[in-house]
Order: sequence, then C-alpha cells, then structure tokens
Amino acid sequence: MCILFIAVNQHPDYPLIIAANRDEFHARLTQASHFWDEYPGMLAGKDCQAGGTWLGAHRNGNFAALTNIRAPSKDRFDAQTRGELVVQALHNQGAWLQHTAHLSATAHLYNGFNLVYGHWQDLHVFNSHSAEHHALTDGVYGLSNAQLNTPWPKTQQGVSALNHLCQQSAPLSIDALFAILTDATQAHDEQLPDTGIAKPWEKLLSSVFIQSPDYGTRCSTVITIDKNQHLTWQERSYASSGQITSTQHFDFNLD
Repeated sequence: MCILFIAVNQHPDYPLIIAANRDEFHARLTQASHFWDEYPGMLAGKDCQAGGTWLGAHRNGNFAALTNIRAPSKDRFDAQTRGELVVQALHNQGAWLQHTAHLSATAHLYNGFNLVYGHWQDLHVFNSHSAEHHALTDGVYGLSNAQLNTPWPKTQQGVSALNHLCQQSAPLSIDALFAILTDATQAHDEQLPDTGIAKPWEKLLSSVFIQSPDYGTRCSTVITIDKNQHLTWQERSYASSGQITSTQHFDFNLD
C-alpha cells in the first residue's frame, strides 16, 4: 500500500525531504534498493513478482513513487502492474506535461494509484481515480491510499511530525525521520476510514508502521537532497517481527 511524507522547501539545508514506507505481504519476493543492471542510472528496490518498483530516484534528477488507492470494489485481476509506472517516470526525457497526459490516457489499464513524479525540483502527483494532478509547491505533504493529504489519522500524524522536524534549529536528524516512519500507533475505531475492507484490516492499516505476521511495512526509506543537489538515500528493511534485517545507504550528486 505504502505511505509518503514529502517536504518541499521547508528545511534550510534540504529543499527536498522524502520519508516513505512500503507496505506489502511478507511472502512477496523483493530486492532491496540498488542500481539496476538494466537501468544503470536508476536507484530503486525491485518487486521480483511483477518486475516494477514502488519508489526510485535517477541520477538525472527524476523521482517517482507510487501508492495504491484502497478501493477493492474497483480492482481488476487483469490490470497491468502499477510498478512499471515508477520505472517509466524515472526514465522520462520529455516534457512532464506530456507525461501527465499519458498517465491520464492510460490510467484505466491499472488498478487505482497515486503517482508522485517529475524532476526533483518540479514534482507532481497524479490520482488515477479522479484523473487529477497537482504540483507539489512549497509545503509538507502526506500521501497514503487515498487522495493527497486526505485527513486519515496516520497521514495527518506524519505531516505534523515532519513539519515540526523541518522547523527545528538543530541539524536534520535522520533517526528522527525514521522515527516518523516506525510509529505503530493505530487510529481509534471512530477515526477509521471506510474503504471497503473489513474493520480489523482498517485497524491494522491505520498506523504509519504496519506489523503483522503476513502483511506489514517491508522497508522505510529516507531521501534528502541538499542545496548542492547531493542526494542521500537511506533504507531499512524489516522482518514480519518488525526487526531490521538490512540497511542500504547511497550518496551521489544529481546530474
């Protein structure tokens, strides 16, 4: 399912900060983030089942991330894999307006999705159910499995925490960013959204960090880009117990 928190021009040292969780069934085979052999400039994890990814950055400055829209009554079994949308955006070399038009024209081929995409200094988000796209201007954003900044408790919680962190005078703490992503606080029953799934699942999915034997947060990724266009990517992968199983760290200058 996934969740993203994004700060655009909110920190004096980092014009872009992204904190993201990937939530998935633990049985689904996955590769941790790496530079792909077939796409040497692309840094991303890999969904080994469908071949796509949920989050990635390219040395050319492109960024893309995907969240599923939770609407089980609208999902189809014959839909194309949404993970390919991230790969396509990362390799886009044309105008982003044209890419948006392409997303709008092909959205019906996929189950519901939100796609964050663009050059890191000009990011947009597209919602396939509404066919709307919005530029991410200066501010702090939360994107889960509904529209951008839908006031689900976990989305509001993460936005508030990231906004507070950006306003601190102390140097940015990566551990504090990971703390936002590992908050397992579940919403009260009266705050749960009604997305068409059973209430126990709504409860389980209501926290930023999701933990259960079968389904949960598989990895957390923190991405920062500083004023010198230097990107730092830090990732932690988890077992079903919530324990960290591996870490990834990449640093590079954007072209």
